[in-house]
Amino acid sequence: MTQPGRMLWKAAICLVAAVALSACSMFKPDEGRQPGQSRVSDGGSSGGGLFGGRRNAGAQDGIGVNSYLWRASLDTLNFMPLESADPFGGVIITDWYSDPTTPTERFKASVYILDTRLRADALNVSIFRQTQVNGQWTDASVDPDTEIQIENAILTRARQLRLSTLGN
Repeated sequence: MTQPGRMLWKAAICLVAAVALSACSMFKPDEGRQPGQSRVSDGGSSGGGLFGGRRNAGAQDGIGVNSYLWRASLDTLNFMPLESADPFGGVIITDWYSDPTTPTERFKASVYILDTRLRADALNVSIFRQTQVNGQWTDASVDPDTEIQIENAILTRARQLRLSTLGN
């Protein structure tokens, strides 16, 4: 490969790395975050200056799914440690969470936002539960009503967020 070709290749890799890292500032780190405090930063950029397209109701620059559902999902699962969040694909996965009052039981959640519209069928929540038996974590059943209750809490919060932005 020629010298100009190598320089162009290196510049392209640096540009891709810079764009990938620029999206990281959207979330506050869990360290130092108070219980009940949102993971999404309230001020500054929405993280989508480069990829942001036209703005429509419920969609923010840089988020590929309904922004109200996205924010409501993060707010509702705020008490659980975050393992990964993909605002472009609409996937939020929490790490295992154990309530201090029941240390032999833990939960994990996955939220899938499937649409850019604020609709009930644009949301899918999966809850996983494990119990500790003889020092080993084993899978346990989850009451199906639990997933429905969390979906309803997310939808209620999303509606509140939407109404608060329409009122301003």
